[in-house]
Amino acid sequence: MATTERTEAALRGDMASSEDAPAGAVPDRGTIRVENPATGQPVRTIDTIGPDAIPAMVARARAAQPGWEALGFQGRGRVLKRAQKWVVDHASRIVETIVSETGKTHEDAHVIEVAYAANAFGFWAGHAPKYLADEKVRSSNVFVAGRRLSVSYRPLGVIGIIGPWNYPLVNSFGDAIPALAAGNAVVLKPSEVTPLTSLLMAECMRECGLPEDVLQIAPGYGETGAALVDEVDMVMFTGSTRTGKKIAERAARTLTPVSLELGGKDPMIVLSDADLERAANAAVYYSMQNGGQTCISVERVYVEAPVYDEFVAKVQEKARKLRQGNPTGPGAVDVGAVTFAPQLDIVSGHVDDAREHGAKVLVGGHARGGEGQGRYYEPTVLVDVDHTMRAMTEETFGPTLPIMRVTDTEEAIRLANDSPFGLAASVWGKDVARAESVARRVEAGAVCVNDAQLNYLALELPMGGWKTSGMGVRHGAQGIRKYTRQQSLLVTRFAPKRDVHMFPYRKTTTRALGGLVRLLYGRGRRT
Repeated sequence: MATTERTEAALRGDMASSEDAPAGAVPDRGTIRVENPATGQPVRTIDTIGPDAIPAMVARARAAQPGWEALGFQGRGRVLKRAQKWVVDHASRIVETIVSETGKTHEDAHVIEVAYAANAFGFWAGHAPKYLADEKVRSSNVFVAGRRLSVSYRPLGVIGIIGPWNYPLVNSFGDAIPALAAGNAVVLKPSEVTPLTSLLMAECMRECGLPEDVLQIAPGYGETGAALVDEVDMVMFTGSTRTGKKIAERAARTLTPVSLELGGKDPMIVLSDADLERAANAAVYYSMQNGGQTCISVERVYVEAPVYDEFVAKVQEKARKLRQGNPTGPGAVDVGAVTFAPQLDIVSGHVDDAREHGAKVLVGGHARGGEGQGRYYEPTVLVDVDHTMRAMTEETFGPTLPIMRVTDTEEAIRLANDSPFGLAASVWGKDVARAESVARRVEAGAVCVNDAQLNYLALELPMGGWKTSGMGVRHGAQGIRKYTRQQSLLVTRFAPKRDVHMFPYRKTTTRALGGLVRLLYGRGRRT
């Protein structure tokens, strides 16, 4: 679940960016001071792992990996299932850790992050043997008749994961679960904004019997992430399109494979026959949930003209009722804080730009908080918007909901596709066949009909972006196979001393083989 501006900071040298110094960083970069975004108060200070330490960490991981692989799916699965129980048993502690470093609500931490992790441990333990089992291949080519053909999957070795700040369990540590299930070792660099959850999950894995050095956490800044790219056998990155391109460029130097989940500007299309009450509830929830800091949040809405006014009225009423503030416990608030300090400026800039270009703010529209008081942006609803505004074309990644009137379905599809991003989308209409037809024309890697985001919970369903929203996928068979090397096998058990096509070449043999080729392939269909 990525964001255009939420990478955990610069990657050194040619990867440098203005995000090198998040709130709470210290000048010597030797420590990370974690701050609670909801209160502005310090949570904990931890030591960093500098770039010079990464080669040794990866070397230890590489040494530990063969033993972990040797346990097989059953042995690794036992560790993952123990971790599943650990997550359930320690849910309150995990929630408190996530809330303290992200400022998100207890519900967003528990119902989404903890529930996802608990499911993922069991899912990958159970599905890895099936997804990575040897596959038999049948060939129609008579020249390989009698041979046994198969494809096998072997772990890559050491996986480097560079995680985001918005979902420190789901998207940071969560990517380690299938990598481990496949038999790899993992070095995880969490965002320097939210490193505590990953450290807690490393404790979980140790207590559940994961061998030493199979999972290592490398808290640090961008230069640590850059060093990790140079050393590992594969990189999984969640973050901005800008930084994703830099990582891909750096990994290309060593031909290191990468999987990237990058930015999104996810559209919602409301057709004229939609259930407006459900659509309005969904629009408010899926744009404001986790403070809008979700890659597959509803970021822009296109509503057919006949139902536009009614839809906007319902959204406005619901958005006004949202409670925002310090998430002191379950049910305390609906919308939490802005986790990453620079993101507050981006959200404010998008709303201010929309105002300047003629948009109307129906609800919210202001930043709140201050020094030592946390940082918030009010749940905001915008109308009279168009594609001259950054709020409709760039990833906002905050609690905003711009709504645009469109003449018809064709205009909605055209505008939805008028974007460099293609991560997710949703289409809403009672005529499900029509809505699905519209969904199939939207340029996005995942599209929901009469729902949003729930596809992410179906771990059997691949999730990946089109266009500049990424490469590679999470979930499904592809979501674990990306952490493996594919090996094709051809095994010959019974064969003559010399096959007919081997040396020495003879005119009669060549003619006979040519005749066989004509017989097999010379009767192609005429077009």
